[in-house]
Amino acid sequence: MISILIAASVGLLVSILLTPYLIRLFVKQGFGQEIREEGPEGHQSKRGTPTMGGVAIIVAMVLGYFVAHFVRWVIADDSRGPTASGLLVLFLAVGLGMVGFLDDFIKIRRQRNLGLNKTSKLVGQLVVAVLFAVLAINFADENGLTPASLHLSYVRDIAMITLPTVVFIIFCYLLISAWSNAVNFTDGLDGLAGGASAMVLGTYVVISFWQARLACASSPQAACYDVRDPLDLAVVAAAATGACIGFLWWNAAPAKIFMGDTGSLALGGLVAGLSITTHTELLAIVIGGLFVVEMISVVAQIAVFRTTRRRLFRMAPFHHHFELAGWAETTVIIRFWLLAGICCMFGLGLFYSEQLAATGG
Repeated sequence: MISILIAASVGLLVSILLTPYLIRLFVKQGFGQEIREEGPEGHQSKRGTPTMGGVAIIVAMVLGYFVAHFVRWVIADDSRGPTASGLLVLFLAVGLGMVGFLDDFIKIRRQRNLGLNKTSKLVGQLVVAVLFAVLAINFADENGLTPASLHLSYVRDIAMITLPTVVFIIFCYLLISAWSNAVNFTDGLDGLAGGASAMVLGTYVVISFWQARLACASSPQAACYDVRDPLDLAVVAAAATGACIGFLWWNAAPAKIFMGDTGSLALGGLVAGLSITTHTELLAIVIGGLFVVEMISVVAQIAVFRTTRRRLFRMAPFHHHFELAGWAETTVIIRFWLLAGICCMFGLGLFYSEQLAATGG
C-alpha cells in the first residue's frame, strides 16, 4: 500500500512541477498546436497553445513507478524489484507515447493538423503491440503465471475461450490500437481525456490492489485471482493516475498546454495493457465507456456519411457535436467527466458483484 501512495505522490508532484517548464520550453521553440478549420469556432483561439504535454505524463509515471520501488528497497529492505508485468505495461505506454511524439513533432514542423500518415501510425502501433503481446505470454513466475493469458477475460479468465497464440497476438494488436485511438479521439477538449483517464486508471488501482489481496498464489480461496504481479500493476496505475492529475492542473480549461498524441496514445496503451495484464479485457469496455462511445461516434459518423452522404452528428468525435449545438466547452467537459465517473463506478460494481457471486456472498 505504501508503494502505491508513493507512486501516486511522485507522479503527481513530477507532473505538476515539470509541466510549466515544458510550457515555457515549447513556447520558446514554437511547438504550438494546429487547429482543425472545420472545428468549433471557439477553438481557433487555441491555435499555438503548446502541445506534446504528454511528455510530462510519461516522465512522471515512469519516475513514480521506479521511485516507489527504490523507496521500498531502501526502507523495507525488499529485494523484489520491478516485475515483468509492471515493466511490460510501462513499455507499452512509453512505446505508444513515442509514436505519438513523432506524430506531434511532424504536425509542429509542417505547421498542419496532420502528422504521421495512417500507415506509419498503424505500423508504429503494430510494432509496439506485437512486441508487448509476445513478451506478455512469456516470463512465467514460480506459479506458472505469465503477465498475460491466452484466455479471453471478463473479471477473470473465461476458461472455455482459449485463443491460439497467433490469434492472441492479433487480438492484442486490435485491442491496443482501439484503446489508444479511442483516448486520442477523446482528447479534443481541455482536460477531457486527462480527467477521464485519471478516473479509469484510478479504478484500475482499486481492481489490481483487490486482486493482490485475493491472489491465489498467496491466499488460495474461493474466487481468488490468478494474476501475475497485481500489486505492481497497482503501482503502475497509481503513478499514472497521479501523473494525469498533476497534468490536469495545467490542462484544465483554459488549457495552457495540450497532451497531444504523445499523451493520448500512451494513456490508451496504459488502459489496454492494464486490461490485458489484470485479465479484465471485457470489463474494461465498461470502465472506459466514455472512450468507447467517443470511438463509436467516429466510426458511426464515417459509416453513415459514406452510405447516405449525410452526417449523423454535427461533428465527430461527438463531444464536438454538443459544442456545435450550443453547449459551453466547460459544460461538455464536466458532463462527460460525470459520464466517465459513472462508467468507472459501474465497472467497479460489476467487478465486486462477480466476486460476491463467486463466493456466494
